[in-house]
Amino acid sequence: MNRIWNSVVGKLWGTIMLLVLFVLFIVTVLMLEFLEDFHTQQAEDKLRQEASLITNIVNQQQQPDLALIQEILADETNVMIFSSEEEITFRIHEGLGSVETEEKIKSSSLYEGAFVTDTSEIRTMLLPSLTEDNRMENYLVLAYPLDDQASPHGTVFIYQSLKEVNNTSNQTTKIVFLSGFLAMVLTTLLSFFLSTRITSPLRKMREGAHELAKGNFQTRVPSSQKDEIGELGAAFNRMGMQIKHHVEVINQEKEQLSNILSSMTDAVITFNKDASILLSNPPADELIRRWSPMSASSDEPLPAALYHMLEHMLENEEELEEEFELDAHYYSVSLSLLYSKDVVRGAVAVIRDMTEQHRLEKLRSDFIANVSHELRTPIAMLQGYSEAILDGVVETEEDKNEMIRVISDESNRMGRLVTELLDLARLESGYLRIYQSPVQVAASVERMTTKFSQRAREKNIKLTYTSTIPFETKLFVDEDRIEQVLTNLIDNALRHTAEGGKVNVHVTDASEYVKITIEDTGYGIPKEDLPYVFERFYKADKARTRGKGGTGLGLAIAKNIIDRHEGEIRVFSEVGMGTTFEILLRKM
Repeated sequence: MNRIWNSVVGKLWGTIMLLVLFVLFIVTVLMLEFLEDFHTQQAEDKLRQEASLITNIVNQQQQPDLALIQEILADETNVMIFSSEEEITFRIHEGLGSVETEEKIKSSSLYEGAFVTDTSEIRTMLLPSLTEDNRMENYLVLAYPLDDQASPHGTVFIYQSLKEVNNTSNQTTKIVFLSGFLAMVLTTLLSFFLSTRITSPLRKMREGAHELAKGNFQTRVPSSQKDEIGELGAAFNRMGMQIKHHVEVINQEKEQLSNILSSMTDAVITFNKDASILLSNPPADELIRRWSPMSASSDEPLPAALYHMLEHMLENEEELEEEFELDAHYYSVSLSLLYSKDVVRGAVAVIRDMTEQHRLEKLRSDFIANVSHELRTPIAMLQGYSEAILDGVVETEEDKNEMIRVISDESNRMGRLVTELLDLARLESGYLRIYQSPVQVAASVERMTTKFSQRAREKNIKLTYTSTIPFETKLFVDEDRIEQVLTNLIDNALRHTAEGGKVNVHVTDASEYVKITIEDTGYGIPKEDLPYVFERFYKADKARTRGKGGTGLGLAIAKNIIDRHEGEIRVFSEVGMGTTFEILLRKM
């Protein structure tokens, strides 16, 4: 019921009904008043007509015709005729209370002036009931002169009960109320019809608005009417199209922003003014997960240094760029303010992990230092020996040849250093191509090992080769580059193994891979140096003695070549026990 009253139909129907009921009430009251006066006037006119007829009969006949007078009188209408001496000469009274009625009439003000006035007068009086004892009823009493020319004169008193008038009025009232009820019913039906017709487009617009709220921007409402509702429908449809267009634009911009944030390698975090996180991209989520174990509480997952910078920026309302270090990682932070019109509503932080950059910077500085160190000694030796020869310091031919040999060795060593640096640079940049082809791994490794046999015998080192894989096993590799790796590893093993030692080369099966192991009984590598053996210019001997003749780039080149083959190279060593290198290459 409340739903109906709260609807437009209910309110419109209620308004129409109130107006109709108000009008019906006013019309009914006025009509009842009018009909009551009309019926009373009709009764008075009828009494005057009857009195006039009776007066004519009495004036024309010596002895009035009783039957004729009774025929003239209406129901419940009686008459009394008084002479000029105020005595009753004729009476017709049907019913009870004849004497009481006469006394009432005689005691009324109407009776006192009725014998001298030349006009008829009518009054409403309380007289005894004709049908019930001890009951008074309203009567119309008419005093009509018998001779309006004489004074005093006889008078006809004719009286009628108002019961008939009241009955007629009651019937009329019933008809009026029935008409009002029918008018109300018809008005209800008509108002519902009109309300439904008027509000039907509005209901459709309401349903369309609900669909728009759900995101169905294809919703359209009828707009064929040529009135204000039709114009409203057309405006609604235009609004739907505009909302659809704007939402599509917003979604595109949101998707573009999301894609940009997701594709950024830098971490982006948006903060509210209370330093709570509003938005973050995947790199930022990864940083937050990394920092969470180190945070003071779950409500503050970011480092304290970052919160301090954020608080400082929001207080001073100025952009900030800083770096901070956390758990051996270096981060660069760029903080900018976010505005809502002229009011600061938050901040955005762009965080870049600078650890790799710091590491590369250190590698660059170390590289420059290492290259300078590696070149300083041979250049000094070249310069010293050449000056000694030019200045004629050398006295014997044997000493001169020795100096020339040293100059040649150092020149060759510098050439190897430059060549290996170029090879390493090309490998790391991807410019050095790898030409892969099927290679029988057992025969190839055996051949590479055999070429070091003479050198091993010269140093009194036992060099052995063993294989446990089928001879036809093949690898898809660049044979020249793999030979470069094995040559470096076997050469290192021979150089760092004392006389009487052993160097063993093994080829074994490792499921999907072939494992090549180079094992020696040399000096070994300290445990703390093992993570750095594949870095450029690494040497186990910290004094960098020239006795071993290496450049410190061979293992770095070897690792890059194996990585280009999607393989793996590992090292195991113990000081005084020897070193083992393992190479894993995928089978064809």
